[in-house]
Amino acid sequence: MIITAGYNISPVQVEDALLRHDAVVECACVPAPDPTGKRGDIVKAYVVLSDNRTANDDLKTELQNFVKANAAPYMYPREIAFEEALPKTINGKILRSELRQRN
Repeated sequence: MIITAGYNISPVQVEDALLRHDAVVECACVPAPDPTGKRGDIVKAYVVLSDNRTANDDLKTELQNFVKANAAPYMYPREIAFEEALPKTINGKILRSELRQRN
Protein backbone atom coordinates (compact mmCIF):
# COMPACT_ATOMS: atom_id res chain seq x y z
CA MET A 1 0.00 0.00 0.00
CA ILE A 2 1.25 3.47 -0.88
CA ILE A 3 -0.02 6.32 1.28
CA THR A 4 0.14 9.66 -0.49
CA ALA A 5 -1.61 12.87 0.58
CA GLY A 6 -4.01 10.86 2.73
CA TYR A 7 -4.96 8.40 -0.04
CA ASN A 8 -4.28 4.67 0.21
CA ILE A 9 -3.19 3.50 -3.22
CA SER A 10 -2.75 -0.10 -4.24
CA PRO A 11 0.31 -0.45 -6.48
CA VAL A 12 -1.42 -3.35 -8.25
CA GLN A 13 -4.27 -1.09 -9.40
CA VAL A 14 -1.82 1.41 -10.89
CA GLU A 15 0.15 -1.41 -12.54
CA ASP A 16 -3.07 -2.87 -14.01
CA ALA A 17 -3.92 0.50 -15.54
CA LEU A 18 -0.42 0.95 -16.97
CA LEU A 19 -0.38 -2.56 -18.45
CA ARG A 20 -3.47 -1.71 -20.52
CA HIS A 21 -1.39 0.83 -22.47
CA ASP A 22 0.07 -0.61 -25.67
CA ALA A 23 3.55 0.82 -24.98
CA VAL A 24 3.94 -1.01 -21.65
CA VAL A 25 5.25 -4.58 -21.57
CA GLU A 26 5.90 -4.81 -17.85
CA CYS A 27 5.79 -2.45 -14.86
CA ALA A 28 6.03 -2.21 -11.10
CA CYS A 29 4.97 0.60 -8.76
CA VAL A 30 6.58 1.45 -5.43
CA PRO A 31 6.44 4.34 -2.97
CA ALA A 32 9.06 7.05 -3.36
CA PRO A 33 9.71 10.12 -1.19
CA ASP A 34 7.85 13.20 -2.43
CA PRO A 35 10.47 15.73 -3.58
CA THR A 36 8.18 18.58 -2.52
CA GLY A 37 7.64 17.08 0.94
CA LYS A 38 3.89 17.73 0.76
CA ARG A 39 2.59 14.19 0.22
CA GLY A 40 4.88 11.97 2.25
CA ASP A 41 5.28 9.39 -0.51
CA ILE A 42 4.38 9.38 -4.18
CA VAL A 43 3.72 6.58 -6.63
CA LYS A 44 6.79 5.80 -8.73
CA ALA A 45 6.42 3.44 -11.68
CA TYR A 46 9.23 1.46 -13.26
CA VAL A 47 8.19 0.66 -16.83
CA VAL A 48 9.56 -1.66 -19.50
CA LEU A 49 8.49 -0.48 -22.95
CA SER A 50 7.63 -2.47 -26.03
CA ASP A 51 10.32 -2.57 -28.73
CA ASN A 52 8.62 -0.02 -30.96
CA ARG A 53 8.41 2.74 -28.32
CA THR A 54 11.06 5.20 -27.16
CA ALA A 55 11.27 6.61 -23.65
CA ASN A 56 10.74 10.37 -23.55
CA ASP A 57 8.86 13.06 -21.64
CA ASP A 58 5.91 12.95 -24.03
CA LEU A 59 5.43 9.24 -23.39
CA LYS A 60 5.74 9.81 -19.64
CA THR A 61 2.93 12.39 -19.79
CA GLU A 62 0.89 10.08 -22.02
CA LEU A 63 1.19 7.23 -19.50
CA GLN A 64 0.29 9.52 -16.58
CA ASN A 65 -2.81 10.76 -18.42
CA PHE A 66 -3.71 7.20 -19.38
CA VAL A 67 -3.72 6.14 -15.72
CA LYS A 68 -5.77 9.21 -14.77
CA ALA A 69 -8.36 8.21 -17.40
CA ASN A 70 -8.42 4.49 -16.51
CA ALA A 71 -8.19 4.63 -12.71
CA ALA A 72 -8.86 7.17 -10.00
CA PRO A 73 -7.01 10.38 -11.00
CA TYR A 74 -5.10 10.61 -7.70
CA MET A 75 -3.50 7.21 -8.38
CA TYR A 76 -1.34 8.25 -11.32
CA PRO A 77 2.43 7.76 -10.99
CA ARG A 78 4.06 11.13 -10.39
CA GLU A 79 7.43 9.67 -11.37
CA ILE A 80 8.09 7.16 -14.13
CA ALA A 81 11.43 5.49 -14.73
CA PHE A 82 11.93 3.61 -17.98
CA GLU A 83 13.93 0.39 -17.62
CA GLU A 84 15.33 -2.24 -19.97
CA ALA A 85 14.23 -4.98 -17.55
CA LEU A 86 12.90 -5.24 -14.01
CA PRO A 87 14.79 -7.13 -11.28
CA LYS A 88 13.27 -10.56 -10.66
CA THR A 89 13.62 -13.59 -8.45
CA ILE A 90 14.54 -16.99 -9.82
CA ASN A 91 10.80 -17.72 -9.99
CA GLY A 92 10.14 -14.62 -12.11
CA LYS A 93 8.53 -12.40 -9.46
CA ILE A 94 9.45 -8.72 -9.58
CA LEU A 95 11.76 -7.65 -6.74
CA ARG A 96 9.91 -4.55 -5.55
CA SER A 97 12.21 -4.33 -2.53
CA GLU A 98 15.12 -3.68 -4.89
CA LEU A 99 13.13 -1.01 -6.71
CA ARG A 100 12.26 0.70 -3.39
CA GLN A 101 15.96 0.83 -2.51
CA ARG A 102 16.72 2.77 -5.70
CA ASN A 103 14.77 5.80 -4.43
